[in-house]
Amino acid sequence: MRFQGRVVIVTGAARGIGAVTAEAFAHEGARVAALDLDGPGVDAVVKRLRETGVDILGFGADAAAPAEIRGVVDAVLERWQRVDVLVNNAGGFAAIRATEDITDEEWASILRSNLTTAFVCSRAVLPAMKRQRAGRIVNVASVVARGGAVRVTSHYAAAKAGVVGFTRHLALEVGPHGITVNAVAPGTTATERVKALRTPDESRELAQTIPVRRLGEPMEIAEAILFLASDAASFVNGATLDVNGGQVMA
Repeated sequence: MRFQGRVVIVTGAARGIGAVTAEAFAHEGARVAALDLDGPGVDAVVKRLRETGVDILGFGADAAAPAEIRGVVDAVLERWQRVDVLVNNAGGFAAIRATEDITDEEWASILRSNLTTAFVCSRAVLPAMKRQRAGRIVNVASVVARGGAVRVTSHYAAAKAGVVGFTRHLALEVGPHGITVNAVAPGTTATERVKALRTPDESRELAQTIPVRRLGEPMEIAEAILFLASDAASFVNGATLDVNGGQVMA
């Protein structure tokens, strides 16, 4: 198993790509810390995995709140004494709307949940990873950060473009400490949240614009995340891996 005994933190782990990613790491032998604003949702994930014998901790926490994330990292270190992988998956958006209809509050909220989360959580794990002289940070960006072929909403596109830029700079900064930082840019993926944004007909029409003629599956994104966190990607740093079926080719 690729992650036997390693300690992995996954944000936004209550559902969708985050929940599937946490489960995939667990099945590969990892000890997993799953966190999400949705406390009951993450509790359900933890309960399901713990019943299969997984060594897992769950946290109802805000990934953009520094004090809460310090508490999460402290608890992880107390339990397992190290942090090997951080997956910054928290984020998303709730509605597709025109830029002139976005309020100041919504703009700030989307940047906070999609970009500030990556900064806050990365900053919190870096001291431990530097002490270890090893670590993997994988940020979840989006196809909309890579090209303009998919209409969503401008604040989400801006935030995810920021994730790509943050990934590159942090990779340059912490590479000398044995830490790699990479991103995955998923195409439109058939999670509950994404399916709720469009009617079934709209989703089918969107799928026809993708060269493989379908939406992605959460496990396909999780597999890319696991690759970047694995030993097989030890010389990959500062990269953004497009997993989009050819939806955008950057």
